[in-house]
Amino acid sequence: MTDTKTLHIERTFKAPAEAVFDAWTSEEVLRRWWQAEHDWETTEAEVDLRVGGVVRVVMRDPNKDIDYGGGGNYTEIEPPTRLAFTWIWDGDTTRTLIEIDFEETDGTTTVRFTHSDLWDEEAVRTHEDGWSKLLDSLERTLEAARPEG
Repeated sequence: MTDTKTLHIERTFKAPAEAVFDAWTSEEVLRRWWQAEHDWETTEAEVDLRVGGVVRVVMRDPNKDIDYGGGGNYTEIEPPTRLAFTWIWDGDTTRTLIEIDFEETDGTTTVRFTHSDLWDEEAVRTHEDGWSKLLDSLERTLEAARPEG
């Protein structure tokens, strides 16, 4: 039976697991990449990296003058191999769970991203689009940080 309320995305980045994990847990680095579109900005990034601690991120679409924010609480932290946190979008009532596994092989890191407890299949599709754009932005940020050589 297929779980129609869970999104799975797998991506490989040309960066060590520590750098990719840091991108998800450093306020400074989150501000560089947590945008769904090129001209958006991250106006808020809060990380209290401990189980029960808060994670919150807000991205702004300057063309429409709209903020898209959300946050939750960390449920698992195992640097640099696993990160999990609850997530709820601002103005929403559905609390979801995000789990991220990081596996490094020869300097590249495979990220297995799971967003579960979404409300329906349409939510899975829209979140897949949004998260894919965010992961594209993460990839650009990691590439920009990679030393020449």
